[in-house]
Amino acid sequence: MIDLHMHSRYSDDGEFTPSELAAKCAQKGIRIMSVTDHNCARANADAAKAAAKEGITYIPGIEIDCTYRDINFHILGYGIDFLAKDYEKVEENLKDQCMQASLDRLAKTQALGFEHVTKKAMQALSQDNYWQENWSGEMFAEVLLTMPEYADHPLLTPYRPGGGRSDNPLVNFYWDYYAQEKPCYVKIHYPAMEEIIDMIHRSHGICVIAHPGVNLQGKEFLLDDIVSLGIDGIEAFSSYHRKEQAQFYYQKAQEKHILCTCGSDYHGKTKPSIEIGQHHCPISYEERLKEALLK
Repeated sequence: MIDLHMHSRYSDDGEFTPSELAAKCAQKGIRIMSVTDHNCARANADAAKAAAKEGITYIPGIEIDCTYRDINFHILGYGIDFLAKDYEKVEENLKDQCMQASLDRLAKTQALGFEHVTKKAMQALSQDNYWQENWSGEMFAEVLLTMPEYADHPLLTPYRPGGGRSDNPLVNFYWDYYAQEKPCYVKIHYPAMEEIIDMIHRSHGICVIAHPGVNLQGKEFLLDDIVSLGIDGIEAFSSYHRKEQAQFYYQKAQEKHILCTCGSDYHGKTKPSIEIGQHHCPISYEERLKEALLK
């Protein structure tokens, strides 16, 4: 089995260490893996060592936020030189904006009617994180859902057990309130997609657009233009994609003669209904993907 999309504690929303992820992959029978942290390549050295001990082929990876036509996208980089200085610059760019963006999210969260959420509460939750000053929408959800003051708050009802958004309550809360065009969204200045594609190629990697069924929903017509920028692949098989979406993006990859990849986007507690290896990719295609990746 192959899983090319998972997050460690070097992501602001990842639960496990790189070594723990390798152990979990071994338990699930994963034979090729990649840790693709948000805007951070630091997990790769530890992940590669841990994967080798488990007899797993490891592909260095990263997931970078970028923009194209004012829309936020995630680009996966595979086979990268993760020690390249460019990746340090990506991380520094985000860290420079983190604290003010977090405070702005806090203010917008309070404006929703959650005035009891405080800076102190957010700092307590993030104190052991690598990204201590980046309070994500998932983190606000984690705090809110444990506060007795909001036990019966109607905005939180869908995310509690039995609610319509309770399958992955933390990340669903993020998508509903903190994603682009949502009430608590705070703009971060991400690099242009073209810049990120060039950066990944400079470090001898390949570029894959992550879970396009999420970021391109309703804007699928942009895919042809994105491919023309130099994208090397599409993550067609994802835990986010319905069967018909996966088939659509698989066919697009075939038409464009580019790589089609698979990844669960495993995070741990942030997405409890998602398991390592959960990307719905047919085994027959995984075998072809394995050959392409190793080549």
